Amino acid sequence: MDMSQLNKTQKAAVEAVKGPVLIFAGAGSGKTRVLTYKISYLINKNIVNPENVLAVTFTNKAAGEMKSRVKSLLGNSTPTPSIGTFHSICARLLRDEIYRLGFTPQYNIYDTKDQEALMKSVLSELGILKEFSSPIEVLRKISFMKNKFIFPDEGREKAKTQKEKKIIDIYESYQHALKENDALDFDDLILTPLILFDKYPVVLNALRKKWKYVLVDEYQDTNIPQFEFVKAIAEKHQQICVVGDDDQSIYGWRGAEVRNILEFEKTFPDCQLFKLETNYRSTHEILNAATHVVQNNHNRKPKELSAHNGSGDKLGLFETVDELEESDAVISSIGKEVKLNKYQFNEFGVLYRTNAQARALEDSFRRNGIPYVIVGGIRFYERKEIKDILSYLRLIINPKDMIALKRIVNFPPRGIGLKTITKCQNLADKKNLPLFDVFDDLSGLDLRNKQVTSLKYFYDLIIKYRELVDKLSPNEFTRTLVEEAGIIKYYKSSELMEDSERLQNVNELLNSIDDFSARESNVVLNDFLEEVSLLTDLDKLNEEDNRVSLMTLHSSKGLEFPIVFITGLEDGLFPLSRSFNNPQDLEEERRLFYVGLTRAMQKAYLLYATNRRKIGIDYDVGFASRFLTEIPEEFLEKIPFRSALMHKVTKRRGASTRLKSKRTITSFDDFTVGDFVEHAVFGTGKIMALSGTGENQRVAVVFKGGIKKKLIVRFANLKKIDYKD
Repeated sequence: MDMSQLNKTQKAAVEAVKGPVLIFAGAGSGKTRVLTYKISYLINKNIVNPENVLAVTFTNKAAGEMKSRVKSLLGNSTPTPSIGTFHSICARLLRDEIYRLGFTPQYNIYDTKDQEALMKSVLSELGILKEFSSPIEVLRKISFMKNKFIFPDEGREKAKTQKEKKIIDIYESYQHALKENDALDFDDLILTPLILFDKYPVVLNALRKKWKYVLVDEYQDTNIPQFEFVKAIAEKHQQICVVGDDDQSIYGWRGAEVRNILEFEKTFPDCQLFKLETNYRSTHEILNAATHVVQNNHNRKPKELSAHNGSGDKLGLFETVDELEESDAVISSIGKEVKLNKYQFNEFGVLYRTNAQARALEDSFRRNGIPYVIVGGIRFYERKEIKDILSYLRLIINPKDMIALKRIVNFPPRGIGLKTITKCQNLADKKNLPLFDVFDDLSGLDLRNKQVTSLKYFYDLIIKYRELVDKLSPNEFTRTLVEEAGIIKYYKSSELMEDSERLQNVNELLNSIDDFSARESNVVLNDFLEEVSLLTDLDKLNEEDNRVSLMTLHSSKGLEFPIVFITGLEDGLFPLSRSFNNPQDLEEERRLFYVGLTRAMQKAYLLYATNRRKIGIDYDVGFASRFLTEIPEEFLEKIPFRSALMHKVTKRRGASTRLKSKRTITSFDDFTVGDFVEHAVFGTGKIMALSGTGENQRVAVVFKGGIKKKLIVRFANLKKIDYKD
């Protein structure tokens, strides 16, 4: 096996195969390479068989990359080991074993929308819907308890206030409702195997025999249940290798425990320790700036990272008047990099601390006609029309799924209202049957013939397709279903513009099932439902799509871009003000800055605003983030910038500071069709059409390379030029 691509420390870490191994992998130090080479080394040296290796990580993107690399190292003839996310590995395990806990192998996985719908039902049944007006907030508290490995009984003992006790009651009722619906939420996917291990040791013993070597990626992000899962499997044979970086632990707010990696040596005392300290991603200037910030944390392991890629440019630092000028500074910098250094749009990542910051950036990108994608927007599989079809599929697989049933029983519209469903639910409760089962015989209910006919049609449709589910491929099955259910006809007959778009999305879903069926052999419908249930925002990021990526700093984890912008670097925004009085939270904010900055490969720009609008037209006066003051000045280059916005800050007695903005046009031409113009980003182009006059004038321009853009003249900063071929 050729390991010439590994450095000395990487090679030693790969070859350490006896007993526990802890690898501290600094940012960009090649941890994925080490993991994949280690898996290949274990198999090629016959230390362990492929089927006896378990490798877990946190995103489908990372798991897919790991599988691909391992396959290329081992060759297609060697079976692929078990590689996947914690959730996908556990979901697969539970398909075989969850029957022991009273669930069926066809259990459904509820996403956040399903959980919210179920929680509303639970709160309504408990008669406290008004008291807890936000089901999402209750779900967050329950999720936090699950990630801390706290079950209702223990939570009740710890509860101090009446509200905390009420939350535990809701937690208990919510879990009961999940089981009634034969469903698990994301957190339960990890907790349920631990319950199985405790009640049925035979399950754990079988897994220990199956998975004789365990590897864990991004170990710093594990929560207590994930830690207990890998510990349970590996604590007897001690054949475990974990890779991570405590400086990149940024998910404490959702239960991740950085002490899992910091105290690994206590859990596995005889472990071998390796530190990967050569960074292959970023320049010296970027890496050193990030390191100077994170070194201010006390709860970390010391590391001495060095950059393999040489010195590079200083970090650009912008002080702007407000968030509008900040956005203009980002646009201006992208324009210069595209024009002067020939960067593509997909080589830029624009990062921010909170989703609310995206609005001003989006506006600026739209005005300037620069293509962008927001990572973390509405996922494709969460769109209404897609959820409707998935709910049909879920109900066919699992008729106990009340959430799926209530979503589609009247879609396409069949004249079945809430009162009708309430009557059916009361009958189901009386007969102690699932809601779906009572649709077969509604003779005891006071319903109109039309409603009875509609419910019977719905019941027969689901039963028919339950019988077909094992006879057709997933793509044939779904295409036939959406036609017969009337979904295609419903959208085709609609005159609403949004329904035309929804029909396109339905077709895209059918295409995705085609792709899934072609990609995997011997798959069943439930495999597809499981895959889409576990997708994350990162999985839809198409790196070949030539758009600037806008995302939160948390979403940037695991990605890299030649040029990165970190915006909103003001104390109170980043770091968030709520972290000021909590040292642990402040250290996590500092780690988040470290993660964001080390996404940059060649250049980084840091931006902050001295005023930022909070609510309506009220502005807060901003001060540069303390993280900026922790970067030595020799790594920073202050870039003077003033956009076309002219600002006046006025102060009134007895009132907060308010900021008034007025945009002035510094250069403006009344363009005509046929004029040649120059744009800071797109270069030279020709005006093909226009509408309006003055500063409201809009132009359609074809730029070199065939790029077509519609621009508002007052924002686009177009310059009329004399042009000859």
